[in-house]
Amino acid sequence: MFWSKVLGFLLPIGLGFYEAGHGVQYGYILPPIGADGTLPTEFIGEIVAPLSAKWIGVGLNSAMANDLLLVAWPNGNSVVRSARMATDYVQPTVYSTPILTDLPTTKVNSTHWKWIFRCQNCTSWPGGALQQNTTYPTAYVWASTEVDTPSDPASDMIQHDEFGIFVMPWASARVSQADYDNYAAGGTGSTTIITQPTTTTCTSEPATTTSYDYIVVGAGPGGLVTADRLSEAGKKVLLLEKGGPATWETGGTYQPTWENGHNLTKFDTPGLFESMFGDSNPFWWCKDITVFAGCLVGGGTSINGGLYFVSPLSDFGTAYGWPSSWASGAQTAISKSVARLPSTDAPSTDGKRYLEQVYNVTKDLLRSQGYNERTINADPNAKDHTIGYSAYNFQGGKRAGPVHTYFQTSLKRPNFKYIDKTTVLNVVRNGPNITGVKTDNCDIGKQGVVTLNKGGRVVLSAGSFGSPRILFRSGIGPSDMIAFVEGNSYAKTLLPPSAQYINLPVGQNVQDNPSINFVFTHPNVDSYDNWANIWDSPRAADAAQYLKNQSGVFSQSSPRANFWKALIGSDGRTRWVQGTARPGAAVIKTAYPYNISQVMTITSYLSTGITSRGRIGIDAGLTAKPLVTPWFTDPVDKAVLLKALKDLVSSIRSVPGLTLITPDNTTTIDDYVNSYPTADLNSNHWVGSNSILKVVDENAKVINTNNLFVVDASIIPSMPMSNPTSAILSMAEQAVARILALR
Repeated sequence: MFWSKVLGFLLPIGLGFYEAGHGVQYGYILPPIGADGTLPTEFIGEIVAPLSAKWIGVGLNSAMANDLLLVAWPNGNSVVRSARMATDYVQPTVYSTPILTDLPTTKVNSTHWKWIFRCQNCTSWPGGALQQNTTYPTAYVWASTEVDTPSDPASDMIQHDEFGIFVMPWASARVSQADYDNYAAGGTGSTTIITQPTTTTCTSEPATTTSYDYIVVGAGPGGLVTADRLSEAGKKVLLLEKGGPATWETGGTYQPTWENGHNLTKFDTPGLFESMFGDSNPFWWCKDITVFAGCLVGGGTSINGGLYFVSPLSDFGTAYGWPSSWASGAQTAISKSVARLPSTDAPSTDGKRYLEQVYNVTKDLLRSQGYNERTINADPNAKDHTIGYSAYNFQGGKRAGPVHTYFQTSLKRPNFKYIDKTTVLNVVRNGPNITGVKTDNCDIGKQGVVTLNKGGRVVLSAGSFGSPRILFRSGIGPSDMIAFVEGNSYAKTLLPPSAQYINLPVGQNVQDNPSINFVFTHPNVDSYDNWANIWDSPRAADAAQYLKNQSGVFSQSSPRANFWKALIGSDGRTRWVQGTARPGAAVIKTAYPYNISQVMTITSYLSTGITSRGRIGIDAGLTAKPLVTPWFTDPVDKAVLLKALKDLVSSIRSVPGLTLITPDNTTTIDDYVNSYPTADLNSNHWVGSNSILKVVDENAKVINTNNLFVVDASIIPSMPMSNPTSAILSMAEQAVARILALR
């Protein structure tokens, strides 16, 4: 049980979330379901934070747009709060339907403030509802800058510094009505919990069990390539995926009403990409990772923007942490992945490009800076002063990726088996020897354990957060992470003896692209209504065109132009910057009047050559999360990106009608970058948490084990040049070839 010192009663495990980075406690309880099955319309919640938290917000689902937001902050000796709503990623406004009641233990002292509250009329709102019968990701934000008017519950505020997600098991959050009424009246004390099991014990065993030559954990890009090549080689392969289907051909059915009657889903349709982050039913996000991560077949490749830039040879260079043998084999692996998954910069089935205005404006902006216009993937190694149309891994006007290619050939083989909606908790091992995996699926093995054939192997492809967590839960990694596993009453029973722990820097050496947005307006740009209506009410002609033959605006995701530039830092090291330009904007902060229909964004990412690193790990709830953020820990990285941003707008006067509105002329670029919210630097291109030659050897085998491998972005030792899909596919091609070559 989790003891809430604030509420003064016991919460079931997981209902109180402690965000260690800023020392903030969150928690919720619900009253019971009515005798007639009616769901409650209220809950009691808590936020406890140090005074360094100038304001905090929670979103009852995992998004900002179309979500009920509750915000609070200290003001002298009191807590000021309000309910808010936003239909887009703009300043949320006060929403008057909820009834907020501060409970008596709400207060401010010399070190902390706490808001204990009852929220009535709070389980449904326009565009969404509390998912109170399931476990569901819940969002939080943290800010280090005061709101504009602390005494005013309706005050405006600048954007938060941090954003995260924690898993809220709402279905287990119910207490008895008597206890709920007591707490709602301000009472404290012990409580009678309406309990639900925190672990699943298999009460029956499957009639038959099957062992495998290879068990691949995770159906993201690394796992799909690995499973396909292993089964192609005649091995008996089991591929396990935590999530479920995505595109129509994988069994997915989630679609907007305007696609009803067509074999299309949200994940098939590239033009629905921007709706991934504001959907009221975002089941595709992993519920046990505090950053956006895809838990469905295809992983990130099923939900990202589909940008696909063929890796240059530098992505596997020794200067960036790769063994020399990998550098020499890079071109072969890259060629194999491109042969299986070609790219296109004109994905519409009619061969035309749509919403080209952003490309033209960006090209005009960079022309005088010496940029060369190219077909980007025609020469993957040309990445300095290069601009071109965005390249995608779409085919036939739909999302393709490894799900449409590698996965489909695997499914045709009798020696390949795929099981989804199955979580692998840990590998089962005896010292260095892995004998199988422990899962939460009682139907596939005794007590959920799937075993290996003699000489068999396990390959972890659960991603940069998922694979480290499995290693921690298997007794592999730093002692402080394994200590969290030992502190979990169930997970500790699955650990090997402590004498068999393997101390490796799992979760360390992490990198991600720091990225910063500039927002512009130009009279020629069509912002496409800032992508606000694509799910519910798209432009009728565009929707009809796409349904007819997968052509038009919806055959592309939002990016329209990409460019690269190399810069040398004060340390003499070359770093590359990638730019992505798209119609619309997620956040606009400006004193200028502007026309929302003419808005475009250019995002600048620092990529190959960066030196900043961070750390990811788990907390007491075994939730995977960043422990040390990897952005700008080396100030030279920040200085280089700042130089790139200034260079970007140095020629803005050469483009008639182009106006930079975020930042505007009331903010210098230096101040804008220095105050940029840390969480917004996140590009979700995490690599390095199981770095090659640190956690795995040059054959991708976990050091000090005999038959455990990792093949996903976590073994990539430094940032690739571009969006990492090509680098991951090429890495997996080379890794699986090495695994098969081992005796």
